[in-house]
Amino acid sequence: MIYSVEDEADIRDMILYALRQSGFEAEGFAAAPPFWVACDRELPELVLLDLMLPGESGLSILRRLREQVSTKDIPIILVTAKGAELDRVHGLNEGADDYIAKPFSVLELMARVKALLRRAGPSERAKRLMAQGLMLDAESHLCTADGASIDLTLKEFELLRFLMENRGIALGRERLLSTVWEATYEGGTRTVDVHVQTLRTKLGAYGAWVRTVRGVGYRFLEGNE
Repeated sequence: MIYSVEDEADIRDMILYALRQSGFEAEGFAAAPPFWVACDRELPELVLLDLMLPGESGLSILRRLREQVSTKDIPIILVTAKGAELDRVHGLNEGADDYIAKPFSVLELMARVKALLRRAGPSERAKRLMAQGLMLDAESHLCTADGASIDLTLKEFELLRFLMENRGIALGRERLLSTVWEATYEGGTRTVDVHVQTLRTKLGAYGAWVRTVRGVGYRFLEGNE
């Protein structure tokens, strides 16, 4: 989930559209109060933050995010009309990870978002993933359910691995496609749906843990979470 805090509706809508088209789940807010309510409900993977906001300023939001234990490591990109060098330096010194000045290219913004998420991710992927009776071992390329081996293709294995690594996070079809398959793959997002169907079948009772997120894609949730 990516949050955009931007009081200009047209810019906010453009950002949200670009994020969703890139496979991200995204929400937008015109001011600080609904943003903080959303953070209490679900912490974002990344925040796109305008500085000039009504009420609480973007700089104040940035400081609060960095002060709180639960949010201090969330990647933050400042997206603002205050593009002078002093403003950029000030924002970065206060804890922002990146800075992009308005007007900006949507392609550049998406590139910065993806680059920052890559840098913010774990430096080394887990070799073994466990979810109750479901186990995935990357080194041996082995998947078992309650001790019984499950025969997965390479793409099914990588699809399940990425879902389990991001358990609880709604992953868009485009994001799954670009991560599990080559970025230039021409089969379209339908191939993600087909692989999810076969993966669910092979996982048996655990297949229900690969859940459809309507209008977005899929997420991995254990049991009755």
